[in-house]
Amino acid sequence: MFSKILIANRGEIALRIIRTCQKLGIQTVAIYSEADANSLHVKQADEAYIVGKARVNESYLNIEKIISIAKETKAEAIHPGYGLLSENATFARRCEEEGIVFIGPQPDVIAKMGSKIEARQTMAEAGVPIVPGISFPLADVDEAANVANGIGYPVMLKASAGGGGIGMQLVYDEEQLRKAFEGNQSRAASFFGDGAMYVEKYIDNPRHIEIQLLADAHGNCVYLWERECSIQRRHQKVVEEAPSPFLDEETRRKMGEAAVRAAKHIGYTNAGTIEFLVDEQKNFYFLEMNTRLQVEHPVTEEITGIDIVEQQLRIAAGEKLSFTQAEVKREGHAIEVRIYAEDPNTFFPSPGTITRLQLPEGEHIRHEIAVQSGSVVTPFYDPMIAKCIAKGSDRQAAIATMIEALHEYKIEGIKTNIPMLTAVLTHEAFQQGHTTTNFVNMYMNKKGGKTHA
Repeated sequence: MFSKILIANRGEIALRIIRTCQKLGIQTVAIYSEADANSLHVKQADEAYIVGKARVNESYLNIEKIISIAKETKAEAIHPGYGLLSENATFARRCEEEGIVFIGPQPDVIAKMGSKIEARQTMAEAGVPIVPGISFPLADVDEAANVANGIGYPVMLKASAGGGGIGMQLVYDEEQLRKAFEGNQSRAASFFGDGAMYVEKYIDNPRHIEIQLLADAHGNCVYLWERECSIQRRHQKVVEEAPSPFLDEETRRKMGEAAVRAAKHIGYTNAGTIEFLVDEQKNFYFLEMNTRLQVEHPVTEEITGIDIVEQQLRIAAGEKLSFTQAEVKREGHAIEVRIYAEDPNTFFPSPGTITRLQLPEGEHIRHEIAVQSGSVVTPFYDPMIAKCIAKGSDRQAAIATMIEALHEYKIEGIKTNIPMLTAVLTHEAFQQGHTTTNFVNMYMNKKGGKTHA
C-alpha cells in the first residue's frame, strides 16, 4: 500500500479521499488555488501546496505543476477524484512517465472511452447494446441532416468528447438540426478541444441507470449493482439512488454482466461506471463509460458496505479484489441529493459567502461537504457545495429520511437548490418510482417564480 498520495482535486471529493487515506494510514498532499487557500481540504490534508491562481486552467488543470508538487513531496500516487483531470489521458500518461501511480485506468483506456464515438464502436464489439445511431464523426451539417433523416426524428445531436450536457441537444426536425449543429460543435471544441459530432436516435422517456464496476489488474471484475440517476436538470444529475426502483432482478443481472463484459473487453482496471439508457420496456443501451470515481458513489457504498475509494487505492497498489461477485451484498436503499449554490428556479449559480450553515443530523444521514459558516462559494468552480445521503430499510424509508433532512438544512447567505430537491422528493411521481430523465421538465413547473411539485 502507498505511504503518501497527492489528491489532484478540491472540495468535498478531496475531503472524501482524505478520510479513507486517514483510515488506511496514508499521508495526503493537497493542492489548492489562490481562491481555495482557506478551504477545508487544505486544512485536513497532511501537506498542502498552492498550485496556481483561481481559474482552473491556471491551477487544478496545470498538469506540469501538479506533477512537480507530487515529485517534490515524494507522493507515490495521485488520486484525481472526479472532474478536472480525472479523465485526462495526457495527465495519466504524464504520471506514468514520471513513475507516479495514477489511481485510475490506463491512459489508452481513458482516451478510448473519452471519445463517445470510439466508445460506441468498442461497446458494439463487446456485444453491449448501443443506441441506434452512427459511430463516426460527422463531416458537416449536411451529412448530419442526411444521417438524421435516415435514423428518423427526434434525434440527439452529441459531441464525441462531451460531458455535462455540453455540445448535446435534442432536435425534432431538420430545421432545428441545422440551427443547432454549428453552435454545439463550437461549444464542444471550446470546452473539450474536440468538435467532432455524431447523432443518435432519441430514446423516449428513458431512465439513466448506471453500473458501478471494480476491476483489478489480475483479471477480476465485479459489479456493485446499479444506481438510478434519472433526476437531472440541464442534463446534470441532482438526485441519485440505489438500487433502481424500476429494474427487476433479471434486467439488473443482465446489465451488470454486460458492464463486466465491456470492462474486460477493454482491459479496464480500477473503479469505473458504465452508464445506460433504459427504455420503458427495460431494454438497455450503452450511453457512456466514466473512467473515474463518480459523484454519486456514496449510495453504492451505503447499500454494499464497500468503501469504493479504499478499493481504488488497493487496486492501484496492485492488490487483488478481496471479494467475488457472489459476495457483493445489497442491503436497504440509499438516496443522494446534490446541493448546489444556485437559484432553485433558474438553476443559475449563486456565489457568495455562507453566513449560516446548520446540517441535519441522524443515524441514517451521511454528509459529504466541504463548506462551513463563513465559507466563500466562488464563481470559479462547480457550484455543488454538498451531498446528503440518506439510507433506509427500503425506498420509502430512505425518501422519508431525506425529506426530513432537507427540511432541517439551514443555509443562509446564498441561494440553494434545496427547495427544488424537496419538491422532487415529495412529488407523488417520484415516490411511486416514476423517475425518468424527463421528470424535471414534466413535473417541476415554474409558476410565479416558485418551484411547484
